[in-house]
Amino acid sequence: MTTANPRPRPGPGSRPRGVAHLLGPLVAAFLNGVLPVRLRAWDGSETGPQDAPRVTVRDRDALRHVLARPGELGLSRAYVTGGIEVEGDLTDALRHVWASVEEHGTSLPGPRTWARAAHAALVLDVVGPPPPPPVTEARMGGRLHSKERDAAAISHHYDAGNDLYELLLDETMAYSCALWDEGDPDQSLTDAQRAKLDLICGKLRLGKGDRLLDVGCGWGSLTLHAARRYGARVSAVTLSARQRDHVRKRAAEEGLEQLVDVRLLHYRDIEPDTFGPGLFDAAASVEMGEHVGRDAYAPFVRQLHDLIRPGGSLLVQQMSRRGAHPGGGPFIERYIAPDMHMRPLGETVGLLEEAGLEVRGVQAMREHYVRTARAWSDVLERRFDEMVSIAGPQAARVWRLYLAGGALAFEEGRMGVDQILARRPGPHPDGWASRPAEQPELTEVTG
Repeated sequence: MTTANPRPRPGPGSRPRGVAHLLGPLVAAFLNGVLPVRLRAWDGSETGPQDAPRVTVRDRDALRHVLARPGELGLSRAYVTGGIEVEGDLTDALRHVWASVEEHGTSLPGPRTWARAAHAALVLDVVGPPPPPPVTEARMGGRLHSKERDAAAISHHYDAGNDLYELLLDETMAYSCALWDEGDPDQSLTDAQRAKLDLICGKLRLGKGDRLLDVGCGWGSLTLHAARRYGARVSAVTLSARQRDHVRKRAAEEGLEQLVDVRLLHYRDIEPDTFGPGLFDAAASVEMGEHVGRDAYAPFVRQLHDLIRPGGSLLVQQMSRRGAHPGGGPFIERYIAPDMHMRPLGETVGLLEEAGLEVRGVQAMREHYVRTARAWSDVLERRFDEMVSIAGPQAARVWRLYLAGGALAFEEGRMGVDQILARRPGPHPDGWASRPAEQPELTEVTG
């Protein structure tokens, strides 16, 4: 039996064609002719440099995500849902691709390339309605930086579950840049976080009985450390109910209830007498100012100025960023920190000065965040299956991409983080400001 018009067999020297061979040239067309990865498709076909990072497109939905939202958001959706897989270290792969883009640039293809792309989409059967966004993607509503929307934005990331953060973070539960000893490659994350907390308390010259306001206290790393080690009376606020409950539980377990008052409260609702009569001796905002927003930041720091005594100090630890994406980019804004806004360091210093504060010092910590993010990433990879069981596969992949991309952004200087120490002018009535910052009074408090 014969078949009419049999499919011709590949001749000598011909290459087998497949999905990857359709996709590879199209990807390269947007990158000035350079394909920076070894691309593998769901049919087993491969193309691209053999020594490049290996990226697998596992299904058609991955392409549908990218077609619906070309660029970072579409690629993020494809990765989070498992439609794209990267072999090996994700940070190394991102570093390689970013370096290629920096060297060769991007390009806008002409009509012939767009026609080829349309033809490939039809051949691959990826034309049609896109898949729904991943369930882990934030869907914000309401007026930007209203109290209700701020609470929803914080809840999206920070109310994912205390068990998730207990798995990922060290015993201090500090979710911010640590302070590493460059001469100690074996230093633990816990020791590096405690060094950061001591640095903050020392700069603020905290001593027994001093009143500290911790704005955006997280899981209470600074709140509990200042009370436990320095004997400070700490008032703390957060928009995350799970964080508040965690801090209250830890304070009770350590016998610190008389020194720690943590409340579910928007920073705008803090009045001078919210936590009792009198102003605070010091205030701290550790990686919370990024959530305040562009237009609300000036009123925010004016409010902090008014809440501390003359002669009192404010410590701001905050990320900075230049360029077109002050929110961190489409992935960060949709999956990690909706409504985040970062500005260059100099702008933040200017806003603090305009609020009537005297800036006394700035300490850059960018390189320290590279090591911090890698420490968290190492924990995630070791305990990835546990993360999946706690949060689900999509959330686990969100964290993997977040930490890999974050480490690279700090490594390459696209983001920074700094501690800014400022002082409200005027003499403190108790002579508090004259204490030496280098050797703060230490008080171990036990229950």
